[in-house]
Amino acid sequence: MKKYPLLLFVFCYIGLFLIPDSLFAQETASMNGYITDSQTGETLLSANVALLEINRGTSSNTSGYYSIPNVAPGTYTLAASYIGYRRFEREITLEVGETLRLDIELIPEGVELEALVVDSEAELEEQRNIGRAQVSTQLIKDLPSVLEPDVFRSVQLLPGVKAASDFSSGLYIRGGSPDQTLILLDETTVYNPSHFFGFFSTFNPDAVKDVRLYKGGYPAQFGGRLGSVLTVFNKDGNRNETQGAVSIGLLASRASIEGPFSKGSWMLAVRRSTLEPVLAILRQAVDTVPDLFYFYDINGKINFDATENDRFSLAFYSGFDKVRLPFLEDANISLLYGNQTVSGKWRRIFSDKLFGSVTATGSRYFNEPEFSIAGTPFERNNSILDFSLKADLEYLPNQYHTVSAGIWGGTLNLRFLDKFDNQTTFNNRIQSTYLSGYLQNEWRPSDSWVINGGVRLNTFSEGSYARLEPRLSLEYRVNPSIRLQTAYGRYHQYLTLITNEAFSGFDIWLTSDDGVAPSFGDQFVIAAKTLPFEGYGFDAEIYYRTMRDLFELDPFVTDPSGLDYDQLFRIGDGYAYGFELFIEKKTGRLSGFVGYTFGVTRRKFPGFNTDIPDNPQQARFYPPKYDRTHDMNVVATYKLSDRWSVSGVFSYATGQAFTEPLGRTQLTSVPWGNAPRDVFTVGNLNASRLPSYHRMDLSFSRFGRFFDLGDAEWQIQIINIYSRRNIWFYNYDFDENPVERQDIPLLPIIPSLSYTVNF
Repeated sequence: MKKYPLLLFVFCYIGLFLIPDSLFAQETASMNGYITDSQTGETLLSANVALLEINRGTSSNTSGYYSIPNVAPGTYTLAASYIGYRRFEREITLEVGETLRLDIELIPEGVELEALVVDSEAELEEQRNIGRAQVSTQLIKDLPSVLEPDVFRSVQLLPGVKAASDFSSGLYIRGGSPDQTLILLDETTVYNPSHFFGFFSTFNPDAVKDVRLYKGGYPAQFGGRLGSVLTVFNKDGNRNETQGAVSIGLLASRASIEGPFSKGSWMLAVRRSTLEPVLAILRQAVDTVPDLFYFYDINGKINFDATENDRFSLAFYSGFDKVRLPFLEDANISLLYGNQTVSGKWRRIFSDKLFGSVTATGSRYFNEPEFSIAGTPFERNNSILDFSLKADLEYLPNQYHTVSAGIWGGTLNLRFLDKFDNQTTFNNRIQSTYLSGYLQNEWRPSDSWVINGGVRLNTFSEGSYARLEPRLSLEYRVNPSIRLQTAYGRYHQYLTLITNEAFSGFDIWLTSDDGVAPSFGDQFVIAAKTLPFEGYGFDAEIYYRTMRDLFELDPFVTDPSGLDYDQLFRIGDGYAYGFELFIEKKTGRLSGFVGYTFGVTRRKFPGFNTDIPDNPQQARFYPPKYDRTHDMNVVATYKLSDRWSVSGVFSYATGQAFTEPLGRTQLTSVPWGNAPRDVFTVGNLNASRLPSYHRMDLSFSRFGRFFDLGDAEWQIQIINIYSRRNIWFYNYDFDENPVERQDIPLLPIIPSLSYTVNF
């Protein structure tokens, strides 16, 4: 293992200097800087900037930094744009050898709000990257939502992303389970991003600046998951003035405040459930209502500009859920679970061609359920501690190449402790170190071609695994309105999630080890991104992905005591394929999008779903419960007037897969026992389907003032407006003959009201 860091360093070092000297321009000028919001000072990610006369352009990175190197001296028109902001133009003159530092402030456009940001304006040739989507925070707040505006619920509306049910905010992306999506908050891994047993995510929309989803074929800078990546960045804080917001809802409320100090900014946002009055009313009529339930979360960030070229930031998050629930006359359950994250980052502009950052992160996830049955306690303590250090470099030698390289290493500690009647029954701790490095180069040989090639090396100490992952994407620009793209990538995953959809607070993460190899898979993506008319976009993507060496706990192991670690798992394979269509309207009083997905995903494990139990190698592929063949979402926002707007969401999906009981045989007067014996016959695994799912939600917003102290908004929402009783699952009563089946429905029609003040 000791040889890999040295080999990785040499590999990155050589790669950076293999570019021929002839590509470096002589006697040129360059320019760089940050792109920010003029009102708040927030950096803008993926904003466009270009020199119009020579058609040279770029976009800001995740730190809001841009650079245009190796420009011939002369006078140019510099233009910058970002959706939702006024276009910026300025005439500049570049001298020989000059490095012009120009920080650009874009003015927010107050006329319209964009419903969805997938990429930037085509006129400045910002890439509409394959498999990537970006969701605006305004969309998250505008759309009707159950309980609270929610990041994950908004992401679930995108093609290729599915929801398991109304009660789950989990992300099932292109046939992958939730653990196959890497979730990063300010570059820190979040292991259980949910509140209220998975009902919605932990990300407070008041604290979020940017939400970006890489659905597949993602570049070498990311790794550790088979499927996809979701990055969330918190706000930096207003650099110009102190401002805040308060939102009061029936079931949850939020407050945030942000402002400047001498050399930086700060932000603080809090959120807490306000369910207690509702629970008190329900408790009078229903016995199983929780005696106690609440959750909260806190987000904060501090930024400090040490010099013009050095910026430091510190971001943190803390949140947990607490519930106490009676489930029998003499039994109850108490559950505490949550997450804490912290990240410190140093960003430096070394030169007009070299930008770098160093990030230190810490992440903690814990769940601590306690059961008490007839006075006998059962306790569990499950926790994850993840500490890491990451360094990244971005090098722009000339207008044709953007070279990126980085190293990410850390330690991972997983603990699992069980106690019964105050006696320890199981105690296990896994400690592992991991190290990964990547090198990638975005090459633009002409105005029509963009080629992004890269490689990533991952190492994992448990099992002494080292894996190499090549990545490649190609883009051909037929014209400014049509882009053809394709991508390939190899991906590995060293973790697996044992979860319960109904109670995500019980989530358990396990790692690969000796005898349990990491999962791996390949992804193939083909896409066409078009702008058929002004203000409209139409995208189509086709994907195919494999999933091999999937490892999960073997359900047929009833007693794990005395077994080796590798004997606890079953190893299987899977695949997924499909195509996605996305149509959006970006401008006008009516804006929105339609997303459609045709998707198929399958799994196979030895000895599972087979007609030959004695031969464990005989097994058939089966659809997991979250397989949805057809999935469609229609999202629209219409501005009725300066004060009123209405938003609506209609969703349709193929019914969830389930295993149906087909029959029952009851034997009486058997010679080996006195009681009747039941034999049940069930269909093939997940071969049946629940009825199709569909639902429509509406949201009405009225904008005004709150006693001249700030802007205010009333939001009236109606969830499931035509009260479609979609089926969650079937409950079978096997004590009846014939067996009775009961429909367990999802959400009924739910009205909601909230009031928000921005001051």
